[in-house]
Amino acid sequence: MAEISELKDHAARAFRAAVRRADPGVALTECTRDTGVPRPKPNGKTIVIAVGKAAPSMMRALIPQVSGPRVLICVTHRENQESVAGAEVFRAGHPVPDEVGAHAAMRVEEALRAATDDDVVIALISGGGSALLPAPPPGVTLEDKQALNRLLLKSGMNINAMNAVRQHVSMLKGGGFLRLAAPASVTSYILSDVIGDDLRAIASGPTVAPMATRAEVRDLLQRNQIMDALPDSVRHHLLQPAPNTPLPEAQNHLIGSNSESVAAAADTLSAAYDTQIVEAPLVGDVTAAASAIYSALQTQSGAPGPTAVVWGGETTVNVRGSGQGGRNQEMALRLACLMDATPLDRPWVFLSAGTDGRDGPTDAAGGVVDQGTVQRIRDAGGAPARLLDSNDSYAALRMAGDLLITGATGTNVADIQILLLG
Repeated sequence: MAEISELKDHAARAFRAAVRRADPGVALTECTRDTGVPRPKPNGKTIVIAVGKAAPSMMRALIPQVSGPRVLICVTHRENQESVAGAEVFRAGHPVPDEVGAHAAMRVEEALRAATDDDVVIALISGGGSALLPAPPPGVTLEDKQALNRLLLKSGMNINAMNAVRQHVSMLKGGGFLRLAAPASVTSYILSDVIGDDLRAIASGPTVAPMATRAEVRDLLQRNQIMDALPDSVRHHLLQPAPNTPLPEAQNHLIGSNSESVAAAADTLSAAYDTQIVEAPLVGDVTAAASAIYSALQTQSGAPGPTAVVWGGETTVNVRGSGQGGRNQEMALRLACLMDATPLDRPWVFLSAGTDGRDGPTDAAGGVVDQGTVQRIRDAGGAPARLLDSNDSYAALRMAGDLLITGATGTNVADIQILLLG
């Protein structure tokens, strides 16, 4: 037990290092240190729009670099209670949009429409921005957007596919931000929560072109068998032609990513463990990802001495039951169940968690499991396989005492997975 406790402590410490590496304030300051931020013309103002789970930290880092007349709007998720002096702060719903997000989107649209050629617009973008600024197009209600999001989240589609759809049901996503801000110049600083760092996918790409055409989005929804389940207004909107006017350009700067946080976690472990980084990200269905980690654990089980393997990624869960949990908790529970059937003769620990501190609609960032997890669930009166079938990983890991709860971290660069063998 003592060694398991030590392994869990090391895994948690490495995860904290990954989160620190994605500190949005530090990353933004480093990016702007040499070049500074854009300045408006003498009669102009600076309009700063920060949106995402890291919005308050990014806004606070930028404010000292902005002088003269300015408009400051910060939109983050309701769990993030950080304050930003001098800014209008909206704490909106995530992952399903709410009235606060709709109001925030209207305020952002208003500020962008008022921008002139004398002004500069600075966008501070981080993960979660897609749900936080719903901005439905004419004819589509907030309730319709909420229904769309619920369908997407339960579809098993990956984040890029979901964002491709969202871009075409919004006034701000997929470059809509640029259309509204014209003729003002737009500079964007982006903290990536997307594996591969495709700027079109981060917060659904408000300052870049869309990922897919509207026709491609319709085909995508048909393939995933949810086109017919869409609200009538959303389906009608997607059947209309998209705008064909040229999209204004922005200066986009990537300031942090999942791969950099994976490297930070590995660096923390390297002094005590033979440490490997798996370059291929953990993406796609969580069941397949758990099987890949299981294979890695079996492969590494014969390695001499303490061993660490670190991944990054963002999986998806095809929701079948009515339980509560998230992709990281489900991955951790799945691995614990696989390992319970074929136990190792050496101690191991596996951590899977979201760098934003929130996994699905729960207060946990993820889970940290070991070879005793499944038995602890049984001892608490739970049936691990049944809980897994109902997507109730939160309840299962709570029984085992294996939830990882960090609170909102103020950043978001997708997920980190850490496997340790004693």
